[in-house]
Amino acid sequence: MAVPTAPAQQDAQPDDRTPGRRRAAWALRLVAAVGAGFALYAGSPPRDLWWLAPLAFAVLAAVVRGRRARAGFGYGVVFGFAFLLPLLGWLQDFLGADFGPWPWLGVAGVEALFIGLAGAGMSLVSRLPVAPVWMAAVFVAAEAVRSAFPFGGFPWGRLAFTQDTGALLPLASLGGAALVSFAVALTGAGLAELAFRVRRPRSWAVPVAAALVPVLGGLATWPLIGTEAQAGTKRVAVIQGNAPNLGLGLLHADDQLHDNHVTAAWTLVDDVRNGRVPKPDFVVLPEQVGSWDATRTDPELSAIARELGVPLVVGGLGQDPDGSLRNEVVRWDPQRGFSQRYVKQHLVPFAETIPMRSVARLVSPFVDRFPQDMVPERAPGVLDVAGTALGVGICYDVAYDDVFGPAVARGAQLLVVPTNNAWYGHSEMSYQQLAMSRLRAVETGRAMIVSATSGVSAVVQPDGSVTQQTQLFTARTLSAEVPLRTERTLATELGSAPMWTLAVLGVGAVVVAGWRARRANG
Repeated sequence: MAVPTAPAQQDAQPDDRTPGRRRAAWALRLVAAVGAGFALYAGSPPRDLWWLAPLAFAVLAAVVRGRRARAGFGYGVVFGFAFLLPLLGWLQDFLGADFGPWPWLGVAGVEALFIGLAGAGMSLVSRLPVAPVWMAAVFVAAEAVRSAFPFGGFPWGRLAFTQDTGALLPLASLGGAALVSFAVALTGAGLAELAFRVRRPRSWAVPVAAALVPVLGGLATWPLIGTEAQAGTKRVAVIQGNAPNLGLGLLHADDQLHDNHVTAAWTLVDDVRNGRVPKPDFVVLPEQVGSWDATRTDPELSAIARELGVPLVVGGLGQDPDGSLRNEVVRWDPQRGFSQRYVKQHLVPFAETIPMRSVARLVSPFVDRFPQDMVPERAPGVLDVAGTALGVGICYDVAYDDVFGPAVARGAQLLVVPTNNAWYGHSEMSYQQLAMSRLRAVETGRAMIVSATSGVSAVVQPDGSVTQQTQLFTARTLSAEVPLRTERTLATELGSAPMWTLAVLGVGAVVVAGWRARRANG
């Protein structure tokens, strides 16, 4: 794939082009960066076009190859903004009616700056031997940074999350999301380098290997992904009680969310009692169904659990005796009621935790809804539910690498993600989140249950395949027999090591490239 760009330094010829031709070449590179960013969005869920991601990255790599760092930064920002603006369109669905486009534009713009940093680094390391490897590592390093900063980071839009159905998905079982992102970038950078070498014949070994090894590695790993039950199975009922499509109106619809899901749960009770649905071993309800003060009581949930004779796993807002607020998932027992709980680890900035409250009021309605920040916890979520070690993450948690892997390391045999996506209307947000759940299933080698208020709820197998799935804004209950697994994937064993290794390689390559450039100039 050849993209209009200036030759890399190592291939450079004397440049006698006119200023007009240089401006035309710059404009073509700019258009290519915009087109590549949009192509990356087009390859993202819910579209099953995973192969567009490496092609889009190939164009970015070709555009920044051999350019100055500041030019690479600019092209990277343009690429990132063209990708993230449509990808995060659900922010406009969420906040636009009340706050205009500024939150949407602001988040996309800030996150695009990190991709700009990646573009700057990629332009520097493109002059090194085996450049595709270093370019891919630089991009992973930038993803790691933006997944942590600012305000706890925002991992949405990582390259790995475009691969929920692709040939590179199995690599998640070896090195998690970081390795999948690296594989996408390496394939793309290899294709870009191959295009340049076709124009200027040299050894093709490096670019061909970079383009093919990740794909072949993913295909070779597919048969190694285990899906069989290793500790028996459990029948799980997943309740999607639905929610009104009110956008920010949901801030004051707690009672309706609760009532909708209680009604759906009583329907399940009736179906089980009359033999229409097999009795589950436990029931999963979404995030934000309950609201509990320090007494931690809910007579309706307790009655449902008693009638079924099985525990419920239900999400809600809890207030502790000291007055602190927590977004939590609770095991609700037939006899004891409120029992074990998991508290959300990664709180949503400007919603569940609100920095700079006086300024945040301009872009967030949650400032007035919650006069105090919620409190996170860092303990992995593993609940003992019906004799099953159940790994739990809540909504936004699924985007982060440090939630489900540690839960599996502590013995989780099955994973659940209660979530409330009703804020985002009929946007693509729920499907983007489902893609993350599919990647986490492969990464951990565990089945994953997604329980959403208004969709998309799903049953995901350990190989990432979806066997049951709901539609948006419908009331439906899923019932599925899911495998319990005990074997740990290599990704779970390695934890964050692949991400740190790739990030260090990327930063190290930038340092070496900068040192070489300074020595050559001085």
